[in-house]
Amino acid sequence: MALKQLRNTSIFKKLIRSESSDFLKGRHHYKVSYRLSHFTYVPDTVSASDGETTRMNFFQAVTNALDLALAADSSAVIFGEDVGFGGVFRCTVGLQDKYGRDRVFNSPLCEQGIVGFGIGMAIAGATPIAEIQFADYIYPAFDQITNEAAKVRFRSGNEFDCGGLTIRAPYGAVGHGALYHSQCPEAFFSHVPGIKVVIPRGPLQAKGLLLSCIRDKNPCIFFEPKILYRMAVEQVPLKDYELPLSKAEILTEGDDVTVIGWGTQVHVLREVCQLAQDKLNVSCELIDLVTILPWDKETVINSVKKTGRLLVAHEAPLTGGFAAEISATVQSECFLNLEAPIQRVTGHDAPFSHVYEPFYIPSKWRCFDAVKKLINF
Repeated sequence: MALKQLRNTSIFKKLIRSESSDFLKGRHHYKVSYRLSHFTYVPDTVSASDGETTRMNFFQAVTNALDLALAADSSAVIFGEDVGFGGVFRCTVGLQDKYGRDRVFNSPLCEQGIVGFGIGMAIAGATPIAEIQFADYIYPAFDQITNEAAKVRFRSGNEFDCGGLTIRAPYGAVGHGALYHSQCPEAFFSHVPGIKVVIPRGPLQAKGLLLSCIRDKNPCIFFEPKILYRMAVEQVPLKDYELPLSKAEILTEGDDVTVIGWGTQVHVLREVCQLAQDKLNVSCELIDLVTILPWDKETVINSVKKTGRLLVAHEAPLTGGFAAEISATVQSECFLNLEAPIQRVTGHDAPFSHVYEPFYIPSKWRCFDAVKKLINF
């Protein structure tokens, strides 16, 4: 029933049309997404030492990572709502045909059951990769994640664990998702010792970080910014590779302001840094936090000690957002180095809006105003 309903929705029909049009060759769909987005996507580049590459968008990089994980580990399985035919965003397309229904299969419409089943499989020694169809619907599984997955190792004295569990979920603003398809719940899980929370910014990261999560010995939540699924296109190495978790990446070095984001917001902030340089002659140091839990405090602290100013931006609401945790840590560790109050640019303390989404998200202009406040304080 769910699959039939999904096939009749406009978003599914649009995705199917984009698949059949092979937009990676014609780039028509990419151009449309580019015009409608609130940022300009700048692809990461690879070096010659990374070996043979091919052009992939974000969801294809995810598919490639899952393919490699299934091929390398006979105990690895993928399950979730409608993953058998490829999923809403096509991230598992072709995998059931390749690996069979025993290893790639649909689950009931029950997020609590999806995660609970994954926990059981991981405790038994398998490598479950569970998909929550949208991050907004991860909340029914909250108890299983926070009270079971995160605590099994601790309460059993390390006799048992579910470290092989990875939970994937499409996440964040997409331009028209409104209340139930645009939320960013990472801060909820940042309060839970025993799990890791990772958010990539593009295809290169998506593949390497997802493989790291799948092979990590702790349960991981992997949030995939869904606006990037098709518009983010990069040359991605064909080889099996992993990227380090809990290690922030300095994308642009600077001397005047430290600017921190993750996922989609990194691309917004990249434009902000260029605006600050062009219009204010201000040098910004841009950091992609990459991992929310456990996060890379050392890289952030060292940067703020150098610049004396900090801006943190995320799409989630202000109150209790992860920017607050970063701000508290920096205030404690860098108090004598700060030249201005820390600025947080975030979503608002209200349900995610639909037609007013441009006013809800932390746009480059809101972030640019925050940079001006930091410099002029």
